[in-house]
Amino acid sequence: MRLPVPHLPLLAIVSTVIALTSTAAPAPANARPASAVAAADSTSPSPYDIVVTDQASDRIIVLDADDTDWTTGAEEWAWKPTGAQGFGDLTDNWGLPDEAKLRHHGGRRYLLTTDSYGLAAVVPYPSGKGSYWAADVGRADNAHSIELLPSGNVAVTASTGGWVRIYTASQGRRSKAYVQLPLAGAHGVVWDPVTRLLWTLGDHELVGLKIGGTRAKPTITRALTHPLPTGWGHDLQLVPHQPGRLWVTTGTRVYQVGKLTGTFHSDYPDAETIDAEGIKSVTTNPVTGQVLTTKTEPGNPCTWCTSTVRMHGPTDSRTLPGGQIYKARWWVDYGRSAQRATQ
Repeated sequence: MRLPVPHLPLLAIVSTVIALTSTAAPAPANARPASAVAAADSTSPSPYDIVVTDQASDRIIVLDADDTDWTTGAEEWAWKPTGAQGFGDLTDNWGLPDEAKLRHHGGRRYLLTTDSYGLAAVVPYPSGKGSYWAADVGRADNAHSIELLPSGNVAVTASTGGWVRIYTASQGRRSKAYVQLPLAGAHGVVWDPVTRLLWTLGDHELVGLKIGGTRAKPTITRALTHPLPTGWGHDLQLVPHQPGRLWVTTGTRVYQVGKLTGTFHSDYPDAETIDAEGIKSVTTNPVTGQVLTTKTEPGNPCTWCTSTVRMHGPTDSRTLPGGQIYKARWWVDYGRSAQRATQ
C-alpha cells in the first residue's frame, strides 16, 4: 500500500531553516570530543564494539574492538534471519547484508539491517529473535540503509529503486504501507535529533526531509537540499561531537558537511588518511573520537568489500580473515549520543 506524498509550502521551508539555525551552531573545524585528546595518544580500551556486515558469511557480526586478533575469540554476537527466529517468509530476501545499526525505541535495543536481496528489518538485540518490524522491500531495488524514527515508523532507502520510503512499522510488525519520495541512487539515511530532519543521501544530493502526518499516515517532504561537490553519494552518518555536521562519503571523497549551510569540509581531524576514494562507510566513536572506515580492497572476492576495518586518530586496523565486509560501524546509538550532546 502506497500513501500520497504532499509538497512542502515555502513558508514551512523558511520556518524549518529558522528553527534549525537556533539549534545547531557550527563547531570549530578541528573540534574533537574532550576525551579524544587524551585517547589519541593512549591505549585506553574502546567503550564500544564494532559491528560489520560480512557478505562472506551473510551475517551481521559484532566484534571486540580491543581484540587486535579477529581470528578467534573476538566475536561477541552474530545474526542472520532464519525460520526458527521468525523469518521463514523472508529468508529468500537475505544474502548480501549491507547495513547494520544499533538503535533504541521504547526502552529496548534493536539491530537495524538491510540486505540487497530485499530484506529490511528491526530486530531485538541481543535476543535476535522475532522482529519489531520486517519486510521484503523489493529484491530488484537494492535496499541500502534503514533508520528507526521517533514515531516508531521505519525509513528505508534503495539505490537501484531510487527511493526513500517511510514504512508504517508502528502499525504492526509486517506492515506494508508506506509513503515514498524519489531520490536517484538513494544510499544513506539517518534521523537527526538536532534538526528533527531525516537526512538522506543520493547520487548527487544530500536532502533533509521533514516527516509529518500521523503514525498511520505519515507524510514526507523536502526541507533542505545540498548538491554534492563530487558524485555518487554513498554513506551518511552523524558526527557525534559536531552537532552541526554530517559525515558524507562519495565515490571519490569523504566530507563533513554543514547541515544548514551545505558547506562541504575536508579540514576535519585525520582527513589526510580518511579522505580517500572507495570509502563505503565512516563512523566516529562518540567517546574517543576515533573514526572507522571501510574501503574497497583489491583482490577481495567481493569487489565492493574488504577484510580490513581501518581506524583513524589513532591509526590502527582490524582484519577478519576471509571477510567480505561492506560496512563497519561502532556499535552505538548515534542518535542517542547526539541528543545527549545538545542537552
